[in-house]
Amino acid sequence: MNWLNEIADELERRHPEGEILIESGSAPSGTYHLGHLREFLTPDAIYVELKRRGRQARHIHFVDDLDALRKVPFNVPAEYEKYLGMPICDIPAPDGSDRSYADYFLEEVQQVCNTLGIELQFERSYKKYRSGYDVLAIEKVMGNLDKVKNAIQTASNRKLDENWVPIQILVDGRFKNRTFMNMDTERKVIRYADNDGNEGEARYDIGEVKLDWRLDWPARWWFLEVHAEPFGRDHATKGGSYDTGEQVMKDVFFAPAPLPVPYDFINMVGDTKKMSASKGTGLGAIEGSTIMPPEVVRFFVLGSPPSKRLYFDPVDGIVKLMDDFAAFAAKSDKTESELQLLYVCTHGLDAKTVSRVPFSLLVNSYQAALKDVERTLQIIARTDYADVAAEDADIIREEIHFIDAWLEKRAPEDMKFALAENFDANAFNDTQKAFLMVLGDKIATAPADADGSWFHDAIYELKDTSGLAPGDLFKTLYQAIIGKDRGPRAGWFLSILPRDWLIKRLKLEG
Repeated sequence: MNWLNEIADELERRHPEGEILIESGSAPSGTYHLGHLREFLTPDAIYVELKRRGRQARHIHFVDDLDALRKVPFNVPAEYEKYLGMPICDIPAPDGSDRSYADYFLEEVQQVCNTLGIELQFERSYKKYRSGYDVLAIEKVMGNLDKVKNAIQTASNRKLDENWVPIQILVDGRFKNRTFMNMDTERKVIRYADNDGNEGEARYDIGEVKLDWRLDWPARWWFLEVHAEPFGRDHATKGGSYDTGEQVMKDVFFAPAPLPVPYDFINMVGDTKKMSASKGTGLGAIEGSTIMPPEVVRFFVLGSPPSKRLYFDPVDGIVKLMDDFAAFAAKSDKTESELQLLYVCTHGLDAKTVSRVPFSLLVNSYQAALKDVERTLQIIARTDYADVAAEDADIIREEIHFIDAWLEKRAPEDMKFALAENFDANAFNDTQKAFLMVLGDKIATAPADADGSWFHDAIYELKDTSGLAPGDLFKTLYQAIIGKDRGPRAGWFLSILPRDWLIKRLKLEG
């Protein structure tokens, strides 16, 4: 956790006393995906570490819900094109409720934050602008346009148009670019002209004027007094929005910019581009928090420095990720850094939801038990993990909720199965029937405590006498039990099945 300690150390050096404020931010313009969680979990880890050190700290998330709708996401009706240019706080929710578009999508990520145990305070942009909170910032920017323009040109190394202004004006319910004429600070009015020379007025104390992003961001740092700001690496490029914001803070607001904490993207395995909410690529944040326990989500995101790009595999990768975390949490000789990682992964969570039983064993046992939780525990009690399962029984009961969701949403077909209810003995030829019958007779003599090795040997003893090639032998077995050509490790799988049911099925009795 060197990356976290370096950030916390620097914040304590810069601010030896008082509360340290960490800010994050996003626009609820569409569905939040797993990649967005770095925007929430990175500042949360900083917050947790500072609190662990005994410092006062706070994490606020600034919701840019006065932003205009620029693109209709994949999961929003195409008819929403009629709202393009309108503030998302003023657009109706896609579900037809009386909520706003912004509320609709923000509630999703608020739910995820609650699930992940993220402690933060949401600040709404539209409330700030429409209550006059941003008045001083707007006056400072518009009263120092030459300094603002020079700061952006200096930091970005690009020339701005001579008519450039850093504001948008709300005209007939939509934000527009207009020519700035003058500002009346007593009436809190900005006078502007459109492309045809028609003049108009907009009050900046009630949200009819909005600062462009490159000014809105540093203005927020200034009036909130932000000390640390994690943000995506696209804002960290040379001459990008952090650099221009830092220069504006220095030249216009006469205050230091917050400590920058840039982070890289999270890509789906096999994708070269970051996840996109508008295109529907990637994994939704809600789905991610449904198929993975919160401590595993945190482990995935926080176990690497923010500067490292992460790749998420919701299929095979989930199995490894779950088992990696279980092994990590159970490790008895953790280093100080590992203890720190475990602390930030589990902070704020009411209970453990990852057991010490291997994930694949739980998945197979749960399906073999016909998705009955208590029967799953009974099955695992017949394995090498009997003692662990007994100690972690309550944890397993919670973990199965995530297994259930993963099986439904993301598990590969070769890991999903159910005991075949409809059995047709006529679907097998005489050689296959003979093999199944002999195996059934053999299993009828098995000791009550026969384990996977016993069943494995029982199957292989018939390999040379069954008349079936090894591949056909196992295919026949799986077809009889789960109606598929492949399945879990055969010996272990047979050992956990109800003995009476198994013998009856192998003897072709139903």
